[in-house]
Amino acid sequence: MTIRVVLVDDHKLVRLGFLALLEGTDIEVVGEATTGAEAIRMVKQLKPDVTVLDVQLPDMDGLKVLNTLRNDFPDSPVVMMSAFDNPAYVARAVALEASAYLLKTADREQIIETVLKAASGENAWSRDELRRVTGALTTPRVSGDVEVPLTHREYEVLKQLATGLTNKEIASELHISYETVKEHVQHILRKVGVTDRTQAAVWAVRKGLV
Repeated sequence: MTIRVVLVDDHKLVRLGFLALLEGTDIEVVGEATTGAEAIRMVKQLKPDVTVLDVQLPDMDGLKVLNTLRNDFPDSPVVMMSAFDNPAYVARAVALEASAYLLKTADREQIIETVLKAASGENAWSRDELRRVTGALTTPRVSGDVEVPLTHREYEVLKQLATGLTNKEIASELHISYETVKEHVQHILRKVGVTDRTQAAVWAVRKGLV
């Protein structure tokens, strides 16, 4: 049986490489999208067996696209794909119930195995990936339903942190100093009741901030 895939990535070379890797398999790319909005329309129209979705897209965060797909098509498997082995991305993908998180450096065998598992409804997360975010997925001392007294600036920092930005990148994005960002991050972790950035990212997802 042919596995029908919608491939979402704004880089043509990546899409061509993915297509080449699938030659001679039972996996067929039936649609290619380059933006999040296009991906959502295409999944609705084509109803693929699996959507392979890049984390970084030109019009929106790919993980926000995943969240939309989860709400609109809860039973449709989605494999996230990224060039970055970013713990915050991985944690958000797990929290949003992606079927897997593939690095673009993955070999042909791993890509095929992941897509086939996702299509069959299996969880394609590796043990190592799940181990990295196990702590983040446990219930923090402050649940997502409790109102946490974060300041407006702390909420801004948390949103940026949860999208995977480093302290340096957050400082540049918000036009504040690196030291100020570090201080805000420490306050956020203490107030939310978590011990690291990955846990904070998952809390932010569950809170609906990203």
